[in-house]
Amino acid sequence: MTTPLEIKICGIKTPEILNATIDAGADMVGFMHFVRSPRHVGLEPLAQLISEARGRVQTCVVLVNPDNSCVAEIAALGPDWIQLHGPETPHRVEAIRAEAGVEIIKALPIGTAADVGNVQAFLDVADRILLDAKAPKSAERPGGHGVAFDWSLLKALDPDQPFMLSGGLTPDSVAEAIKTVRPFGVDVSSGVETAPGVKDIKLIKAFIDNARAAL
Repeated sequence: MTTPLEIKICGIKTPEILNATIDAGADMVGFMHFVRSPRHVGLEPLAQLISEARGRVQTCVVLVNPDNSCVAEIAALGPDWIQLHGPETPHRVEAIRAEAGVEIIKALPIGTAADVGNVQAFLDVADRILLDAKAPKSAERPGGHGVAFDWSLLKALDPDQPFMLSGGLTPDSVAEAIKTVRPFGVDVSSGVETAPGVKDIKLIKAFIDNARAAL
């Protein structure tokens, strides 16, 4: 790879895990602000986490189909990134980026070739693209739910199109994912947990170390 790999650890809820993740060498940390998620962080603790991380690591707040007031509240906290992880349209992504004044990561669910075809519509309205596994139809929230998608689908993408990869990555699978898919970044949440929303420092360190060693 011609550029260093960017590693994002998502779903952090506590200062202890935040500091351990920074010490382990993550490039970006993600905080979920979505009530239905077991990784949800409210506004006050979110502000504290972003403040503690500032200047040490990139911060990203994950939102799902937020309204304008939610976008304004999060933008006021000063994260480096807002990640949109819902069914936002390209027009809505563009509007949120303009309103928030914060760089936008758009997560796109991948399950079929048609999903890969949808990526093109978001390239000009988001600052980064994150490709995640499509949630099961019965799921109450988006995301990979710890399951990887068929990486071979990504062969249809423009090879020069940079993207981050998510969806079912673990310390054991991340090296293979990097060598197979060649993303510019990887993103993990449930793959470094012992239970939903419960991060494990040893798993975080193993994920980062294995990802770096794959380059």
